[in-house]
Amino acid sequence: MTVRRTLLSSVAALGLLLGATAAAAQQSSAGGSVQVIGTDARSSLSAGYDDAGLAAVGLSLVSHTPHAPGFGTRETMFSPPRNAEEGAAMRAAREGNPSFSVLGTANSDLAMSNGRLFVGNFNGFNAYDVTGDTPRLVMSVVCPGGQGDVSVHGDLLFMSVEENRGRLDCGTGGNEGEVSAERFRGVRIFDISDLNNPRQIAAVQTCRGSHTHTLVPDPSDRNVLYIYGQGTSDVRETGELDICTDGEPDENPETALFSIDVIKVPLDHPEAAALVNRPRIFADAATGRVAGLWRGGRAGIATQDTAQTNQCHDITVYPEIGLAGGACSGNGILLDITDPVNPRRTSDIFDPDMAYWHSATFNNAGDKVVFTDEWGGGIGARCRAEDPATWGANMIATIADRTLTGRSFHKLPTAQGATENCVAHNGNIIPVPGRDLMVQSWYQGGVSIMDFTDPAHAVEIAYFDRGPISAERLYVGGSWSAYWFNGRIYSSEIARGLDVLKLLPSDQLSAAEIAAAEAIMAEEINPQTQTKIEWADSPDVAESYVDQLARSAVITDDVEARARTLIEGWRSGTADKAMAGRLAGELATAPDGATDATRARMGSLSALLGRLAA
Repeated sequence: MTVRRTLLSSVAALGLLLGATAAAAQQSSAGGSVQVIGTDARSSLSAGYDDAGLAAVGLSLVSHTPHAPGFGTRETMFSPPRNAEEGAAMRAAREGNPSFSVLGTANSDLAMSNGRLFVGNFNGFNAYDVTGDTPRLVMSVVCPGGQGDVSVHGDLLFMSVEENRGRLDCGTGGNEGEVSAERFRGVRIFDISDLNNPRQIAAVQTCRGSHTHTLVPDPSDRNVLYIYGQGTSDVRETGELDICTDGEPDENPETALFSIDVIKVPLDHPEAAALVNRPRIFADAATGRVAGLWRGGRAGIATQDTAQTNQCHDITVYPEIGLAGGACSGNGILLDITDPVNPRRTSDIFDPDMAYWHSATFNNAGDKVVFTDEWGGGIGARCRAEDPATWGANMIATIADRTLTGRSFHKLPTAQGATENCVAHNGNIIPVPGRDLMVQSWYQGGVSIMDFTDPAHAVEIAYFDRGPISAERLYVGGSWSAYWFNGRIYSSEIARGLDVLKLLPSDQLSAAEIAAAEAIMAEEINPQTQTKIEWADSPDVAESYVDQLARSAVITDDVEARARTLIEGWRSGTADKAMAGRLAGELATAPDGATDATRARMGSLSALLGRLAA
């Protein structure tokens, strides 16, 4: 399999749909490095629910916390039907049970605020105090409806609800019939100022519910917060919500498909939150045609069956650069969000190896974005030795002039078993200066850390994994989300609970790099709302750059030795300013042929030492 250097624009994609199969091979199969999926300690771990085998490199398990009471047990796990008989049994269980959900108590997404970790669940959400070594449960809210993704802002918690069983009153009895006045699908808003008495204060109904959502601050009014809601389910009946109609836009211009939801939240009166726009972000810029991007299907004989772009699964915003990355089923897109009520698409890409564009994560500089492909929907074994390395992987794109260009694919580099659901899933960046590192979940493929500093040659530098839940059949489990929050990695384990991991020094990541990352703290973290990271001048930051330059063998032994002596003195309170000045001058010019990463690291270290010398 070939790692692509460039991916297709939507214009080229539409050409393929019309039959340009030969062009597909020419335009999308450019040369590049080939990722080899091999085997390692993760490939043969023993199975078990609470006693599975463990493997880790560069990471250590700090603690494991089982599900909160009422939020998942061994008995509530979901196993996809393996044959027609099991499929019929599942359909029979669903019929006549308005509260049925296959993932009814699975853990989902995470957010953090003021030392509390909020864990979404298809059955509600939980909050943990994580100021100590072990998470301590401080709040549980039963409120079924899936998917349960959460985010926080001050004393407000937002929760995504998409399943038909969701009720306005958070009841557990579900809803009867295709139309119900009690049904809720959209974004719930809770007041969590009193953890002993959380209150739902608003429930904004949407046509396709909310599979995920994203908080977007108003750039000119601190009293206003917007929510981008991404619904991926069927359109509701007009009799249930009168703004909703279904169908293709050529036949029904008012269809609820082919749009996202924009909800306005006045923070002084959050109970007045309301839907204010459903922008057509997929429209053709030239013709205005609503269905302007990929139409779904196969782009060639040997390609994936790809999704139609009539929805976004996930949108990650980066307000400080005015952009958002949209993982929108059949395309990856870039949005201008300087006017958050009216996001505007500036770029889109397509690739026949991406079955379902699932999530997006920017690097800190905002010139790269990682898109994930949730091939198989997260309930299939997609990391087996026979599975293509470019299917169900990360796709790394660069951004220039607000335009996306695909550079490479990166997949979990070790084969997983047939009873382990595994595919690329949620993650965020680890704030190591001078590097682009991303921690992410791979369901039962575990937690992996990818270095994508070189967008054409991403590599794994650390991992943590458990064996399968069962060696006999596939149960849906593993890490749903793995995020770096204030010095630790928190992983919501779908079937087993909550893991806390820490980084360990290795030949791929130094103690100074870890310390520099651990020094970055934030009171509030919502992974889909990225914020710019700024590192204060410190010995750890300086040593991080030295470690990186030495690891790449681009500085002489003499320069390295003098830099380390200077940093050692700085740590002890006796920094040699004269030496700092001389080194700043020597590092100001990168050698001929230096990579972009080397130039950036040398420039950052030179500038830091120059400030130290002043």
